[in-house]
Amino acid sequence: MEDLSQTVKDLVLNAGATAVGIATVETMKGGPPSTDLTYVLQGAKSAVCFASPLNQHLILSYLKKEDHLSHNKDNARTYLQVNGIALELASFLEMRGYPSVPVASNFVYRKDTPRGLLDELPDISHRYLAVRSGVGHFGLSGNVLRNKEGAALILGSIVTVAELTPTDPLPKEENYCDNCRICMASCASGFMSSQEMVTVTLGGFDFSYSKRRGYIRCDYVCGGFTGLHPSGQWSTWSPARFQIPQQENDFRHVFKIAAKAYAKRPKPAGSFFHPSIPGYKAEFTCGNCQLVCHPDKEERKRRHKMLTESGVVVQNPNGSYRAMPPKAAEEYLAVMDPKVRALYEIVELTPD
Repeated sequence: MEDLSQTVKDLVLNAGATAVGIATVETMKGGPPSTDLTYVLQGAKSAVCFASPLNQHLILSYLKKEDHLSHNKDNARTYLQVNGIALELASFLEMRGYPSVPVASNFVYRKDTPRGLLDELPDISHRYLAVRSGVGHFGLSGNVLRNKEGAALILGSIVTVAELTPTDPLPKEENYCDNCRICMASCASGFMSSQEMVTVTLGGFDFSYSKRRGYIRCDYVCGGFTGLHPSGQWSTWSPARFQIPQQENDFRHVFKIAAKAYAKRPKPAGSFFHPSIPGYKAEFTCGNCQLVCHPDKEERKRRHKMLTESGVVVQNPNGSYRAMPPKAAEEYLAVMDPKVRALYEIVELTPD
Protein backbone atom coordinates (compact mmCIF):
# COMPACT_ATOMS: atom_id res chain seq x y z
CA MET A 1 0.00 0.00 0.00
CA GLU A 2 2.96 2.32 0.53
CA ASP A 3 3.83 1.81 -3.13
CA LEU A 4 0.21 2.42 -4.18
CA SER A 5 0.03 5.60 -2.10
CA GLN A 6 3.12 6.96 -3.82
CA THR A 7 1.82 5.86 -7.20
CA VAL A 8 -1.46 7.77 -6.85
CA LYS A 9 0.44 10.89 -5.77
CA ASP A 10 2.78 10.54 -8.73
CA LEU A 11 -0.17 10.09 -11.09
CA VAL A 12 -1.87 13.27 -9.88
CA LEU A 13 1.28 15.40 -10.10
CA ASN A 14 2.16 13.95 -13.49
CA ALA A 15 -1.32 14.97 -14.71
CA GLY A 16 -0.63 18.62 -13.88
CA ALA A 17 -1.71 19.20 -10.28
CA THR A 18 0.51 21.40 -8.13
CA ALA A 19 -0.01 19.53 -4.83
CA VAL A 20 -1.57 16.29 -3.61
CA GLY A 21 -2.40 14.74 -0.23
CA ILE A 22 -4.16 11.73 1.23
CA ALA A 23 -6.80 11.68 3.95
CA THR A 24 -8.50 8.68 5.55
CA VAL A 25 -11.68 7.98 7.47
CA GLU A 26 -9.61 8.23 10.65
CA THR A 27 -7.91 11.53 9.80
CA MET A 28 -11.29 13.13 8.93
CA LYS A 29 -12.97 12.06 12.17
CA GLY A 30 -14.78 14.82 14.06
CA GLY A 31 -15.62 16.86 10.99
CA PRO A 32 -18.99 18.00 9.65
CA PRO A 33 -21.16 15.81 7.36
CA SER A 34 -19.20 16.84 4.27
CA THR A 35 -16.15 14.98 5.62
CA ASP A 36 -17.92 11.60 5.63
CA LEU A 37 -16.16 9.66 2.88
CA THR A 38 -18.73 6.86 2.98
CA TYR A 39 -21.43 9.28 1.79
CA VAL A 40 -20.21 8.86 -1.78
CA LEU A 41 -18.80 5.33 -1.51
CA GLN A 42 -19.84 2.58 0.88
CA GLY A 43 -16.79 1.07 2.54
CA ALA A 44 -14.56 4.04 1.66
CA LYS A 45 -11.25 4.11 3.49
CA SER A 46 -9.28 6.97 1.91
CA ALA A 47 -9.49 10.11 -0.18
CA VAL A 48 -6.90 11.69 -2.45
CA CYS A 49 -7.12 15.49 -2.67
CA PHE A 50 -5.18 17.76 -5.02
CA ALA A 51 -4.97 21.33 -6.31
CA SER A 52 -4.35 22.93 -9.70
CA PRO A 53 -3.39 26.61 -10.04
CA LEU A 54 -5.19 29.35 -11.94
CA ASN A 55 -3.28 31.59 -14.36
CA GLN A 56 -1.92 34.49 -12.29
CA HIS A 57 -1.47 36.80 -15.28
CA LEU A 58 -5.13 36.49 -16.28
CA ILE A 59 -6.19 37.24 -12.70
CA LEU A 60 -4.61 40.69 -12.92
CA SER A 61 -6.46 41.70 -16.09
CA TYR A 62 -9.66 40.32 -14.57
CA LEU A 63 -9.32 42.38 -11.37
CA LYS A 64 -8.51 45.51 -13.38
CA LYS A 65 -11.71 45.00 -15.45
CA GLU A 66 -9.69 44.81 -18.64
CA ASP A 67 -10.49 41.24 -19.66
CA HIS A 68 -13.43 39.22 -18.39
CA LEU A 69 -13.35 36.34 -20.85
CA SER A 70 -9.78 35.05 -20.47
CA HIS A 71 -9.98 34.36 -16.72
CA ASN A 72 -13.45 32.85 -17.20
CA LYS A 73 -12.04 30.42 -19.73
CA ASP A 74 -9.03 29.63 -17.56
CA ASN A 75 -11.27 29.04 -14.54
CA ALA A 76 -13.57 26.72 -16.47
CA ARG A 77 -10.68 24.83 -18.07
CA THR A 78 -8.96 24.37 -14.72
CA TYR A 79 -12.16 22.90 -13.30
CA LEU A 80 -12.27 20.53 -16.27
CA GLN A 81 -8.61 19.60 -15.76
CA VAL A 82 -9.19 18.86 -12.09
CA ASN A 83 -12.27 16.77 -12.86
CA GLY A 84 -10.29 14.94 -15.51
CA ILE A 85 -7.50 14.12 -13.06
CA ALA A 86 -10.08 12.80 -10.59
CA LEU A 87 -11.63 10.58 -13.26
CA GLU A 88 -8.23 9.29 -14.40
CA LEU A 89 -7.13 8.45 -10.85
CA ALA A 90 -10.44 6.81 -9.91
CA SER A 91 -10.34 4.74 -13.11
CA PHE A 92 -6.74 3.70 -12.40
CA LEU A 93 -7.65 2.50 -8.91
CA GLU A 94 -10.74 0.70 -10.25
CA MET A 95 -8.54 -1.17 -12.70
CA ARG A 96 -6.26 -2.16 -9.83
CA GLY A 97 -9.24 -3.65 -7.98
CA TYR A 98 -10.14 -0.77 -5.65
CA PRO A 99 -13.64 0.69 -6.15
CA SER A 100 -13.24 4.48 -6.33
CA VAL A 101 -15.39 7.53 -7.02
CA PRO A 102 -14.23 10.84 -8.56
CA VAL A 103 -15.73 13.79 -6.68
CA ALA A 104 -16.76 16.69 -8.90
CA SER A 105 -14.73 19.82 -8.27
CA ASN A 106 -17.83 22.01 -7.94
CA PHE A 107 -21.53 22.41 -8.73
CA VAL A 108 -22.59 19.04 -7.26
CA TYR A 109 -24.70 19.17 -4.10
CA ARG A 110 -26.51 16.79 -1.80
CA LYS A 111 -30.20 16.29 -2.58
CA ASP A 112 -31.17 14.79 0.80
CA THR A 113 -31.10 18.12 2.67
CA PRO A 114 -34.23 20.17 3.50
CA ARG A 115 -34.04 22.23 0.26
CA GLY A 116 -32.02 19.79 -1.81
CA LEU A 117 -29.43 21.31 -4.13
CA LEU A 118 -30.54 24.83 -3.10
CA ASP A 119 -28.80 24.22 0.25
CA GLU A 120 -25.56 23.79 -1.73
CA LEU A 121 -24.12 21.28 0.72
CA PRO A 122 -21.34 19.42 -1.11
CA ASP A 123 -21.22 15.67 -1.17
CA ILE A 124 -17.60 15.86 0.04
CA SER A 125 -15.70 19.01 1.05
CA HIS A 126 -12.48 19.40 -0.93
CA ARG A 127 -11.43 22.22 1.42
CA TYR A 128 -11.47 20.04 4.52
CA LEU A 129 -9.69 17.22 2.73
CA ALA A 130 -7.08 19.70 1.49
CA VAL A 131 -6.15 21.23 4.84
CA ARG A 132 -6.11 17.90 6.68
CA SER A 133 -3.98 16.15 4.05
CA GLY A 134 -1.42 18.94 3.67
CA VAL A 135 -2.45 20.27 0.26
CA GLY A 136 -2.79 23.77 1.71
CA HIS A 137 -3.73 26.01 4.64
CA PHE A 138 -6.98 27.76 5.47
CA GLY A 139 -6.82 31.51 5.00
CA LEU A 140 -9.01 33.85 7.05
CA SER A 141 -11.52 33.78 4.18
CA GLY A 142 -11.90 30.00 4.42
CA ASN A 143 -10.26 29.59 1.03
CA VAL A 144 -7.41 27.09 0.79
CA LEU A 145 -4.05 28.71 0.04
CA ARG A 146 -0.50 27.68 -0.65
CA ASN A 147 2.71 29.62 -0.19
CA LYS A 148 3.47 29.60 -3.91
CA GLU A 149 0.09 30.07 -5.63
CA GLY A 150 -1.84 31.86 -2.91
CA ALA A 151 -5.55 31.02 -2.93
CA ALA A 152 -5.77 30.90 -6.75
CA LEU A 153 -6.37 27.16 -6.71
CA ILE A 154 -9.04 24.74 -7.88
CA LEU A 155 -9.41 21.64 -5.70
CA GLY A 156 -10.38 18.10 -6.64
CA SER A 157 -10.66 14.73 -4.92
CA ILE A 158 -11.42 11.05 -5.28
CA VAL A 159 -12.70 8.61 -2.64
CA THR A 160 -11.58 5.00 -2.63
CA VAL A 161 -11.80 1.74 -0.66
CA ALA A 162 -8.01 1.44 -0.90
CA GLU A 163 -6.33 1.87 2.48
CA LEU A 164 -3.82 4.53 1.49
CA THR A 165 -1.24 6.10 3.78
CA PRO A 166 -2.41 9.53 5.02
CA THR A 167 -0.28 12.65 4.71
CA ASP A 168 0.11 15.23 7.46
CA PRO A 169 -1.28 18.78 7.57
CA LEU A 170 1.15 21.57 6.71
CA PRO A 171 2.79 23.25 9.75
CA LYS A 172 0.67 26.17 10.97
CA GLU A 173 3.70 28.43 11.21
CA GLU A 174 4.17 28.15 7.43
CA ASN A 175 0.75 29.69 6.71
CA TYR A 176 1.32 33.17 5.23
CA CYS A 177 -2.19 34.36 6.15
CA ASP A 178 -1.71 37.22 8.64
CA ASN A 179 -5.40 38.19 8.97
CA CYS A 180 -4.83 41.26 6.81
CA ARG A 181 -8.57 41.23 5.92
CA ILE A 182 -7.95 42.26 2.34
CA CYS A 183 -10.13 39.29 1.38
CA MET A 184 -12.99 40.81 3.39
CA ALA A 185 -12.42 44.25 1.90
CA SER A 186 -12.67 42.70 -1.57
CA CYS A 187 -16.03 41.05 -0.91
CA ALA A 188 -19.02 43.20 -1.88
CA SER A 189 -21.49 40.83 -0.20
CA GLY A 190 -20.13 40.89 3.35
CA PHE A 191 -20.02 37.09 3.32
CA MET A 192 -17.26 36.72 5.92
CA SER A 193 -17.82 37.69 9.54
CA SER A 194 -15.36 40.27 10.82
CA GLN A 195 -16.01 39.21 14.41
CA GLU A 196 -16.48 35.44 14.62
CA MET A 197 -14.31 32.47 13.74
CA VAL A 198 -15.18 28.83 13.06
CA THR A 199 -12.96 25.99 14.24
CA VAL A 200 -13.25 22.51 12.76
CA THR A 201 -11.51 19.51 14.30
CA LEU A 202 -10.36 16.84 11.86
CA GLY A 203 -8.59 13.79 13.19
CA GLY A 204 -7.28 15.65 16.24
CA PHE A 205 -6.14 18.78 14.37
CA ASP A 206 -7.94 22.12 14.65
CA PHE A 207 -8.47 24.38 11.64
CA SER A 208 -9.96 27.88 11.88
CA TYR A 209 -11.30 30.52 9.49
CA SER A 210 -13.79 33.37 9.48
CA LYS A 211 -17.39 32.36 10.07
CA ARG A 212 -19.50 32.61 6.95
CA ARG A 213 -22.69 34.59 7.05
CA GLY A 214 -25.67 33.30 5.04
CA TYR A 215 -24.48 31.53 1.88
CA ILE A 216 -27.21 33.38 0.03
CA ARG A 217 -24.91 36.43 0.20
CA CYS A 218 -22.21 34.73 -1.82
CA ASP A 219 -24.77 33.22 -4.20
CA TYR A 220 -26.28 36.64 -4.76
CA VAL A 221 -23.03 38.46 -5.56
CA CYS A 222 -20.55 35.80 -6.70
CA GLY A 223 -23.35 34.22 -8.73
CA GLY A 224 -23.64 37.45 -10.71
CA PHE A 225 -27.18 38.45 -9.70
CA THR A 226 -25.77 41.78 -8.53
CA GLY A 227 -22.30 43.25 -8.17
CA LEU A 228 -22.18 46.88 -7.08
CA HIS A 229 -20.25 47.35 -3.85
CA PRO A 230 -22.27 49.18 -1.15
CA SER A 231 -19.90 52.15 -1.54
CA GLY A 232 -21.06 52.53 -5.13
CA GLN A 233 -17.44 53.07 -6.22
CA TRP A 234 -16.64 49.68 -7.73
CA SER A 235 -18.31 46.44 -8.74
CA THR A 236 -17.68 42.83 -9.58
CA TRP A 237 -18.01 41.81 -13.23
CA SER A 238 -21.80 41.70 -12.79
CA PRO A 239 -23.53 44.67 -14.47
CA ALA A 240 -26.47 44.52 -12.02
CA ARG A 241 -26.92 47.05 -9.21
CA PHE A 242 -29.61 45.50 -7.03
CA GLN A 243 -29.29 46.24 -3.31
CA ILE A 244 -27.17 44.02 -1.07
CA PRO A 245 -29.16 43.86 2.20
CA GLN A 246 -27.58 44.15 5.62
CA GLN A 247 -29.96 41.65 7.21
CA GLU A 248 -30.15 38.00 6.15
CA ASN A 249 -33.96 37.94 6.23
CA ASP A 250 -34.13 40.63 3.54
CA PHE A 251 -32.30 38.58 0.91
CA ARG A 252 -35.17 36.37 -0.21
CA HIS A 253 -37.20 39.29 -1.55
CA VAL A 254 -34.40 41.05 -3.42
CA PHE A 255 -33.01 37.76 -4.70
CA LYS A 256 -36.31 36.94 -6.42
CA ILE A 257 -36.28 40.29 -8.22
CA ALA A 258 -32.61 39.99 -9.17
CA ALA A 259 -33.01 36.38 -10.35
CA LYS A 260 -35.84 37.29 -12.74
CA ALA A 261 -33.70 40.08 -14.19
CA TYR A 262 -30.66 37.79 -14.38
CA ALA A 263 -32.60 35.25 -16.47
CA LYS A 264 -33.50 37.94 -19.01
CA ARG A 265 -30.07 39.54 -19.37
CA PRO A 266 -27.92 38.36 -22.30
CA LYS A 267 -24.97 36.20 -21.28
CA PRO A 268 -21.53 37.09 -22.68
CA ALA A 269 -19.10 34.58 -24.12
CA GLY A 270 -17.42 32.29 -21.61
CA SER A 271 -20.51 31.12 -19.76
CA PHE A 272 -20.73 27.76 -17.99
CA PHE A 273 -23.69 25.72 -16.78
CA HIS A 274 -24.93 25.46 -13.19
CA PRO A 275 -27.85 23.29 -12.00
CA SER A 276 -29.54 25.94 -9.82
CA ILE A 277 -28.98 29.14 -11.84
CA PRO A 278 -32.03 30.54 -13.70
CA GLY A 279 -31.66 29.34 -17.27
CA TYR A 280 -28.70 27.21 -16.09
CA LYS A 281 -26.16 29.51 -17.80
CA ALA A 282 -23.72 31.43 -15.57
CA GLU A 283 -20.39 33.20 -15.70
CA PHE A 284 -17.66 33.96 -13.18
CA THR A 285 -18.16 37.55 -12.06
CA CYS A 286 -16.40 37.63 -8.67
CA GLY A 287 -14.16 35.24 -6.73
CA ASN A 288 -12.35 38.35 -5.48
CA CYS A 289 -11.57 36.98 -2.01
CA GLN A 290 -9.72 34.12 -3.69
CA LEU A 291 -8.03 36.14 -6.40
CA VAL A 292 -6.60 38.98 -4.28
CA CYS A 293 -5.03 36.54 -1.81
CA HIS A 294 -1.34 36.35 -2.75
CA PRO A 295 1.64 35.22 -0.62
CA ASP A 296 3.20 38.69 -0.97
CA LYS A 297 1.25 41.15 1.20
CA GLU A 298 2.24 44.09 -1.00
CA GLU A 299 0.84 42.22 -3.98
CA ARG A 300 -2.38 41.65 -2.05
CA LYS A 301 -2.65 45.39 -1.48
CA ARG A 302 -1.90 46.07 -5.13
CA ARG A 303 -4.59 43.67 -6.26
CA HIS A 304 -7.15 45.19 -3.93
CA LYS A 305 -6.28 48.61 -5.34
CA MET A 306 -6.72 47.27 -8.87
CA LEU A 307 -10.15 45.97 -7.94
CA THR A 308 -11.44 49.03 -6.12
CA GLU A 309 -10.15 51.43 -8.77
CA SER A 310 -11.41 49.36 -11.71
CA GLY A 311 -14.76 51.13 -11.88
CA VAL A 312 -18.28 49.82 -12.33
CA VAL A 313 -19.30 47.28 -14.95
CA VAL A 314 -22.15 47.92 -17.38
CA GLN A 315 -23.50 45.72 -20.13
CA ASN A 316 -23.41 46.71 -23.78
CA PRO A 317 -26.43 46.03 -26.02
CA ASN A 318 -24.57 43.07 -27.58
CA GLY A 319 -24.21 41.44 -24.14
CA SER A 320 -20.52 42.21 -23.58
CA TYR A 321 -19.26 43.99 -20.46
CA ARG A 322 -17.18 47.12 -19.95
CA ALA A 323 -16.12 49.13 -16.93
CA MET A 324 -16.51 52.88 -16.49
CA PRO A 325 -16.26 55.41 -13.65
CA PRO A 326 -19.13 55.20 -11.12
CA LYS A 327 -20.79 58.46 -12.15
CA ALA A 328 -20.58 57.57 -15.84
CA ALA A 329 -22.18 54.19 -15.10
CA GLU A 330 -25.10 55.93 -13.37
CA GLU A 331 -25.58 58.18 -16.38
CA TYR A 332 -25.35 55.19 -18.73
CA LEU A 333 -28.24 53.46 -16.97
CA ALA A 334 -30.26 56.66 -16.53
CA VAL A 335 -30.87 57.03 -20.26
CA MET A 336 -31.87 53.41 -20.83
CA ASP A 337 -35.42 52.43 -21.69
CA PRO A 338 -36.97 51.72 -18.26
CA LYS A 339 -37.77 48.11 -19.19
CA VAL A 340 -34.14 47.47 -20.10
CA ARG A 341 -32.89 49.35 -17.06
CA ALA A 342 -35.05 47.10 -14.85
CA LEU A 343 -32.72 44.24 -15.80
CA TYR A 344 -29.97 45.94 -13.78
CA GLU A 345 -31.60 47.84 -10.92
CA ILE A 346 -34.94 48.58 -9.28
CA VAL A 347 -37.05 50.74 -11.56
CA GLU A 348 -40.62 51.90 -11.00
CA LEU A 349 -42.31 50.92 -14.25
CA THR A 350 -45.51 52.68 -15.26
CA PRO A 351 -48.29 50.67 -16.94
CA ASP A 352 -48.35 50.89 -20.75
